[in-house]
Amino acid sequence: MLSYHSNAHLVNEVFMYTHILIPTDGSELAQNGVDHGLSLAKALGSRVTIITATEPFPVPTGGAAWGVTSADIASYNDGREKAAEEMMAPIKATAEKMGIQADTVHVPGARAATAILETAEQLGCNLIVMASHGRRGVKRLLLGSQAAEVVSSSTVPVLVIR
Repeated sequence: MLSYHSNAHLVNEVFMYTHILIPTDGSELAQNGVDHGLSLAKALGSRVTIITATEPFPVPTGGAAWGVTSADIASYNDGREKAAEEMMAPIKATAEKMGIQADTVHVPGARAATAILETAEQLGCNLIVMASHGRRGVKRLLLGSQAAEVVSSSTVPVLVIR
């Protein structure tokens, strides 16, 4: 059996979070996760990647007569890219003012949970810090929860801020 001192040493080595992934959708709720993630990164000397994902171009269903052109899709994608850059720029600037190395990633045409999980794996992030409404039961079932999906599918620890 390891002594208390040995366990403390082991914990410090195993759980040193060096690269934190911080998802945001620009909402006030997501900002709580951003703030916590940046504070933790500052305290630990970690670097961060701020990520946002945008849904694919909405395609009407049910036989709606709507002529979608490639120009419409390109305009939508350009608008989402610009909005993502504008949303993440102030977060990156705040991180850098705090002395935190920060990168940004925009994943277009993807569900948030999928983008978060894949990006964490691709970039070698060892912690995800994100906000959640904390809905339970029927509300969560009906409204869905990106945080719940990330928590249940992630191979790295997830810190959920409510």
